[in-house]
Amino acid sequence: QVRLAESGGGLVQAGGSLRLSCAASGAIFRISTMGWYRQAPGKQREMVARIDSSGNSNYVDSVKGRFTISRDNAKNTVYLQMNSLKPEDTAVYMCYANQESGDTWGQGTQVTVSS
Repeated sequence: QVRLAESGGGLVQAGGSLRLSCAASGAIFRISTMGWYRQAPGKQREMVARIDSSGNSNYVDSVKGRFTISRDNAKNTVYLQMNSLKPEDTAVYMCYANQESGDTWGQGTQVTVSS
């Protein structure tokens, strides 16, 4: 079974940057898409960014131009570079990986942006 280890969350002031990392280990074979969801208090979970094994990516409109998702296949790791952070970006960010058997989720990492 694949395991996902997240890091990089924390507290940052508005306008600052954070870089999230998610490393897959264990049964990592045939991972297709990896990405990030987030959930803020009182809101539904939303897809933030995702990237397939060829490097094609998609973003939610609210982060386009500010966030960049990337993937290092040799390290089985996906990254989310978050620039120009806003207080509304505050949420728990969760990494996921898709395989034929289904989706695997990380434990989540808190991102808090102060104003």
